[in-house]
Amino acid sequence: MKRKGQLILVSISILFTIYQKLADQHDIFTLDFFIFTMIAWAVGWQFDKARYYEKKARASEENYKKLIDSLPQPVYITQNHRFLYANDAAVKMAGYTRREEMIGKALFDFILPEYKDRLMERFNQVNIEKSPVNTIEYKAKRIDGSTFFFEVTSLYISFGGGQAILSIGKDITDRKEQTENLLQKSEMLALLGQMAAGIAHEIRNPLTSIRGFIQLFKAKQLKDEYFDIVLSELDRINAIVSEFLVLAKPTAAVYIERDIKQLLNDVVTLIGTQSILNNVEITAKYENDLPKVSCEENQLKQVFLNLFKNAIEAMPNGGNIEVTVRKKRENQLSIQITDEGVGIPKERIPTLGEPFYTTKEKGTGLGLMTCYKIIKSHHGILDIQSTVNKGTTIEIILPSISQTLLNIEPIKV
Repeated sequence: MKRKGQLILVSISILFTIYQKLADQHDIFTLDFFIFTMIAWAVGWQFDKARYYEKKARASEENYKKLIDSLPQPVYITQNHRFLYANDAAVKMAGYTRREEMIGKALFDFILPEYKDRLMERFNQVNIEKSPVNTIEYKAKRIDGSTFFFEVTSLYISFGGGQAILSIGKDITDRKEQTENLLQKSEMLALLGQMAAGIAHEIRNPLTSIRGFIQLFKAKQLKDEYFDIVLSELDRINAIVSEFLVLAKPTAAVYIERDIKQLLNDVVTLIGTQSILNNVEITAKYENDLPKVSCEENQLKQVFLNLFKNAIEAMPNGGNIEVTVRKKRENQLSIQITDEGVGIPKERIPTLGEPFYTTKEKGTGLGLMTCYKIIKSHHGILDIQSTVNKGTTIEIILPSISQTLLNIEPIKV
């Protein structure tokens, strides 16, 4: 440590004493001389010491900055949530060309609002623990408005003569996109797996009808309409298989206007053989002047077939299924299917529609899951009310087409 300050102050004290001797003829080595010289020595020593540590701190800070600048990852230092320093990688990440443009800016100007509370909580944790905290992830934005995901670890440090927070991290946008793509592919594979597992479930309905009619043929009950129904059922099997195949290459569903009464009557005819074999009677009540609905015909038939099949299986000893169709309110149509089956416990109703969740011993839960998805795609509602040992009522509410719109062309959605 250089003693320049001490030498200067002691020299001033001696020169001042010599001046007094020459001007006023005072003695040089007086008590005042020794006191002032000692004070000058002490003050000079403190001054030299302060300059030494200041220079050392400045050199340390410069070395700190050089170290930070040499790192390839974005590193920045903040105080009171404002930037004190940032390395080149952080400046570039924020979208600036010069470091000076970034210094002094508020950190939260670069954070999306929904992530600010998370970051504030983490900074409070840093201030309390005074040690590095676990890595967090948040979404940030550049000065041009583009956004990116940033993963960061923060540490409490001393910088510039005060307390500050050093943060180091990296842009993980590409990694997140790759992860999301993998998740999407995984979800698609899982869906395809679910659909593959459900093929047998979906095809069993028309196969059962075909089997029933073949039994009638063996009994010499031959009618032309039976042959037409069997052919229709075979066409439906082909359509169902085609629907599964197009999952790999989705196409737009064609929504056309349909009379819900005619559509339900077709389904009742298709399921009629199975209902007779299980001693189940299906009756339908239709309100007059029902409006039409815009729908994907095969999808709605699939919904009704699933619901009728479930209702039949819920009545192993036979019973009645009652279908009621009416106008719910303006531009809404209500279809209620009520059975006299074993019912569903109240606590299980909220979980219905989840894949592989079912109340049946050998069920997959995929049929009802498909129903929910189809009705949702039609902007409708599927509601289930049930009482154990009394029966279940399923209500489907669909938007209807007013009479003034009955002649519009089919649309694709």
